[in-house]
Amino acid sequence: MIPVSVVVCVMGGWCSVYLMDTLLRSSSSLKIRYESWLSSSGVSLSPFHVRWHTSLFNSLFARCSRLNPHFLYIWFSAGMVFGVVAMFGSVLLLGRTLLQTLAQMMAETPDGPHEQVLQVVVPGVNLPVSQLAYFFIAILLSGVIHEFGHGVAALREQVRLNGFGMFLFVIYPGAFVDLFTTHLNLISPVQQLRIFCAGVWHNFMLCVAAVCFLLLLPLLLFPLYYTGAGALITEVVEGSPSSGPRGLFVGDLVTRLEECEVSGVDDWHSCIQQLSHQPQRGYCVHHDTLQLNRDSGREFRRLDGTVECCSNNSLTDLCFYYTTEINNKLTQFACLAARKTIQASRTCRSNSDCEADVTPSVCVIPSLENQTRLIRVKHPPQADMLFVGYVSHLQYSVSLTNFVPRLGFLHLDLPVMLETLCKYLVSLSGALAVVNAVPCFALDGQWMLNAFLEATLSSRLPEKSSRELLGFFILLGGSALLAANVALGLWMVTAR
Repeated sequence: MIPVSVVVCVMGGWCSVYLMDTLLRSSSSLKIRYESWLSSSGVSLSPFHVRWHTSLFNSLFARCSRLNPHFLYIWFSAGMVFGVVAMFGSVLLLGRTLLQTLAQMMAETPDGPHEQVLQVVVPGVNLPVSQLAYFFIAILLSGVIHEFGHGVAALREQVRLNGFGMFLFVIYPGAFVDLFTTHLNLISPVQQLRIFCAGVWHNFMLCVAAVCFLLLLPLLLFPLYYTGAGALITEVVEGSPSSGPRGLFVGDLVTRLEECEVSGVDDWHSCIQQLSHQPQRGYCVHHDTLQLNRDSGREFRRLDGTVECCSNNSLTDLCFYYTTEINNKLTQFACLAARKTIQASRTCRSNSDCEADVTPSVCVIPSLENQTRLIRVKHPPQADMLFVGYVSHLQYSVSLTNFVPRLGFLHLDLPVMLETLCKYLVSLSGALAVVNAVPCFALDGQWMLNAFLEATLSSRLPEKSSRELLGFFILLGGSALLAANVALGLWMVTAR
């Protein structure tokens, strides 16, 4: 659910803005000056919506539209081809997404949402509140780049640009360009296509640029950060199994999980998945140690059928089971000091793995509840952390990064922030490109479709009314498809 504090802040902020606007407009002494300021600054206010329009950037758009005309012609022509392909591709993608959503709704145990390419994002539900800043910055930047493409393409096709603007609707920021409609209607359908497709084309290229930046980030940050040495801890959830005096701390460099080497965050997740699907590893322990500790605890069975042989209040001892040839391979149990037993021992799967030891040793395996694991986490120079519990709790109780600072004053979170912002740019700019390409009323896809039909069907359907009727039914179907995806996506996110 969306946190109440966020809802209160948003509603309170908008109520304050609306109340202030009402008071200023009703004031006899301030009304004229206030409305004059709104008109001169290009600001307009309405409930839950603020809009700013300006012509300050018209010269910037004009200069960009005159840079290398031949390159811009090729650039926006490529964008036109991409836009047309994206218009048809978005319909197929939305159709596939709708079928996947319906299949999940009818299934008793629906698959995870990660299998879908497009998802409805609801802040506070499937979007962490802690990452709202990345979300809104990515939306705003994607919108500005989108409208920048429209503006430059329009000026290149000799369509006048009245101005550029930005808006805030409830909590969602956006941008727009104001084009002179008369000029837009006078140019050819192909020229119109270049303008209408420029937005989704620029969103796609923003995705490409963000992906390239992500891939080159280790090289770009090489003078300040190095990678490949391990996974650096940037955050530990307070009160989690990974915290505590013998746990993990911010700045620790994890190099190994049991015998699985960790050189980065991907290795961390891979090792955790590997350990969660493999049987619990054991440790080679000398016979003498077992003889001293075998009868130190009373054995009893847990509810899941596993055996416990240590005191329930013990924070240092752990129950292990083993078999020996002397006792005809009967399973025996011993309560051992966990850290002392594991720290100087090597891992094993069976007694045969311990035969290389100089002194007689036995492979002892932790007797734990089902689905829990004992994992030795190496983060030198500190002593190994011994984690006992569900593997997923270890995975999600810490945040990590591949980048290790070369100097002590460098911030640990800077590479993480850059990575996170780039990932949001890829996902949100890509989603904006796909959604805007859908042949749907009030989206770029509506104008792209109309221009495409005019450019391709003028000879086959001479009557303009016939082309408009065909376009209307296509738009109606695209709008219904998009609305169904949004509605069912919201239901899947909020109801489950």
